[in-house]
Amino acid sequence: MKHLSITLRVTLLYTLFMVLLAALSLGVLSYAGAQTARQGKLTRMQTMAGAAAREIEAKDGELDIDHDLEAFDDGVYLSVYDADGLPLYGFVPRDFDNSAVFAAGQLRTTQGGGRSWYLYDTQLAVDGYGTLWVRTVTDAGAVDSTLGALWRWALLVLPAYIVLAAVCGYLVTRRAFAPVRHITATAREIRAGGDLSRRIGLPPGRDEIRTLAGEFDAMFARLQDAFDHEQQFTDDASHELRTPTAVILSQSEYALAQPETAGETRAALQVIHTQAARMAAMLSQLLWLARADKGRQPLQWQTVDLSEMTALVAETLAEQAAAQNIAVQTDLAPGVAVQGDETLLMRMLINLGENAVRYGRPGGQVRLTLQCRDGQAVGTVQDDGIGIAPENQEKIWQRFWQADPARSGGGAGLGLAMVRWIARAHGGDVTVQSAPGEGSTFTWRIPCARGGEEKTQKAQNS
Repeated sequence: MKHLSITLRVTLLYTLFMVLLAALSLGVLSYAGAQTARQGKLTRMQTMAGAAAREIEAKDGELDIDHDLEAFDDGVYLSVYDADGLPLYGFVPRDFDNSAVFAAGQLRTTQGGGRSWYLYDTQLAVDGYGTLWVRTVTDAGAVDSTLGALWRWALLVLPAYIVLAAVCGYLVTRRAFAPVRHITATAREIRAGGDLSRRIGLPPGRDEIRTLAGEFDAMFARLQDAFDHEQQFTDDASHELRTPTAVILSQSEYALAQPETAGETRAALQVIHTQAARMAAMLSQLLWLARADKGRQPLQWQTVDLSEMTALVAETLAEQAAAQNIAVQTDLAPGVAVQGDETLLMRMLINLGENAVRYGRPGGQVRLTLQCRDGQAVGTVQDDGIGIAPENQEKIWQRFWQADPARSGGGAGLGLAMVRWIARAHGGDVTVQSAPGEGSTFTWRIPCARGGEEKTQKAQNS
């Protein structure tokens, strides 16, 4: 039950309640119907017995029964007996046991001929004649058959009633929970797209769900305001710091270029220049990410040959990796092309490659692969270095987070954040598989250009 949706749970409870209500109603109606039918028969039997009292009289000691006295009406038989129980007038049912003892003013049930009978006796005192008994009899099964027909109709109607109750309950519940589904869909879209400007936007109302939606909208507005302020600060700070950093770089380069600069001064200037260059790179990345978060980082779409680009990046990495005695290997399918921004895709591959070299094992290897599979360009950058602990594999995508700052090589921890943004901006994603001491494998996927998989297959066959 707990695994079902609230809509289904409410529908099931509503249907169960309606079924119990219907069963209770049928029970009450059956009991009331039985009592009403029995009372109706008793009234008819009493009426016929009362009519006999008016239609029977004695003349000269002889009994005179008016021929207008009905001996059978609406399933009720009437018969008249003398004080000794001898029949004088009327009829009784063929299967009825007429030996039943008389009992005045009581509705009784007797058995006879395999059937049940309702029996009602009235004692009359006729002037000039004496005592008479008037007996009325009716088939109890006829009354019960009416109730049986009612039950049969109920059993036929009840399944349809249950289905109708379930359908109506589901439709009503689904309509009632429509705002909840709208809230869920909007929250999911905000989470997937990161667009805090989206709002649930339910019409105002006094019910709890609309109040909740209004609170969510207010919370989203507050979050958007805080996020916009943070992005604006990052953007402004990065922009403002670029000028003094550029001045420091230019002045330190000028001082280093002077031959008369003393050795200690030159060493200090070199440190300043190195740190300023690092700061300039970090500011450039921060400014890029801030603009990307604001949607102000436009992509220049064109057809990009990733096979050639990856080979070029591998050649560049080989020179950098040679300093650590790391070999760069490639396994690149030819002709893999995507629609994307060439500059950003180059930055993605360079960041992944430099990250693999930076955290690789001296004397080890870095391996780059590329293929077009199931309509997607799938690339990997694999190293056999220090690896990443399982609890840190989601943290590496956070800005400024570094697995091993001592081996960052002056990096600011922004490269992988840029990689993920670039991959997702191209309709793909990037994942990592890693184990401490065994190395890491970064896998990225981007949709191939139309017809790219066929072109890759033709290039491989040629």
